[in-house]
Amino acid sequence: MPFYRRFLIPLVASSALIATPVVASAETILGALAKAYENNSTLNAERAGVRVTDEDVAIAKSGMRPRVQGTASLALTHNDGTDIRTGEFGISLTQPIFDGFQTRNNVQAAEASVRAANEALRNQELDTLFNAASAYMDVIRDRQIAALRAQNLEFLEEQVRSARSRFDVGEGTRTDVAQAQARRQAALAQLSAARASVTSSSAVYRQLIGDAPQNLKAAQPLTKLLPKNLDSALSLGLAAHPVIKARQHQIDTASFRVKSSEGAFLPQVSGSVGLSHSYQDSSPGLSADGSRDSARIGLNLTVPIYQGGQASAQVRKNKESLGQARINLDVSRDQVRAAVVSAWSQYQAARESLSANRELVQAAQLALNGVIEERNVGQRTTLDVLNAQADVIDAKINQVSAERDIVVASYAILSATGRLSASRLGLQVSEYRPEEHYQAVKDKWYGLRTPDGR
Repeated sequence: MPFYRRFLIPLVASSALIATPVVASAETILGALAKAYENNSTLNAERAGVRVTDEDVAIAKSGMRPRVQGTASLALTHNDGTDIRTGEFGISLTQPIFDGFQTRNNVQAAEASVRAANEALRNQELDTLFNAASAYMDVIRDRQIAALRAQNLEFLEEQVRSARSRFDVGEGTRTDVAQAQARRQAALAQLSAARASVTSSSAVYRQLIGDAPQNLKAAQPLTKLLPKNLDSALSLGLAAHPVIKARQHQIDTASFRVKSSEGAFLPQVSGSVGLSHSYQDSSPGLSADGSRDSARIGLNLTVPIYQGGQASAQVRKNKESLGQARINLDVSRDQVRAAVVSAWSQYQAARESLSANRELVQAAQLALNGVIEERNVGQRTTLDVLNAQADVIDAKINQVSAERDIVVASYAILSATGRLSASRLGLQVSEYRPEEHYQAVKDKWYGLRTPDGR
């Protein structure tokens, strides 16, 4: 017992230091999420994709804008010793007047696509923040498990020495020594696997957050931000999740595309204005043969009669896309509903598991203390001590896992209900606002530089 106390107290203190680093130098989970929000490459790529989609609105609006062209031609003709030079310069403007409402519907489809892209970006933010929180808690869990495995190995090494000492004085058997040695080797293998898990989870942490994990502070579940019950969580998720909103905007996009393709069967009207100057001279003598200026104005009417079936096929294709978009909305609702129920049940299970495992750790520790005392007076065997120690380590590992699960499940509930965001978490970041880029480009008539100067 004196040795056990000398062994246990330093290890418990060491485990506490590992689980709860010094606050002054510790990274908090909200600090890590802020880094992920600003630095995650997948999220930044999604933001760039939204900026690409924004330009589709300006492209669609160009359908009813004028087209201005300048033309110039020069020619030299040699005919029976005479050089004839001709030239023509001109400028023309074409203004669409009516295109079967295609441009109007294309603009509305593009605007709906932008709204869908913005919701898809919000969903990527949800995924990024949730994945970052999971990676943060995985590192903490794996580090604690590795520390527990190291403690277990040290304990078992002492049991090997103790078994050998008792065998040398005739109080133990060779079997006791062999059993202790076998458990020690198994603990060594478990420690190697635990350290490999730490390395793996640290790599995932760096991928998602952008920095290698240093001292990570223990996190708490987001209890205050969670819905009151499962029904409330389901209502929030089905009403506000960005995946569902994105699907609804995609339905709008598909509907406007059907109307745009139907516009190909309507007449097209455009007006045109042109000015030109032409001249001709000849050599030898370079006598001026004449020049003239001309101007023209016109109205063009095009009535489609038969387009080879292409326009009809495009209408049918877009109608099928609209039907698919409506089905995808139902699919997304089912997915959100399942995600909310799963996250809620995992949260409840983790709470119960954590409470039970805390009591289990205390009971297993008391049992181990008693078995060691009884072994010392000859009422228990070395195998009993080894089994009791295994129960303690398993209980502590289960407790560490439950602590991780309850925090991750709370983030999962917020993610499944569409409420996991930088503003709601209070992250110290400059929140990305996609509407700023959209407002800067949606009505641009000209310009090659992007709003950020590229």
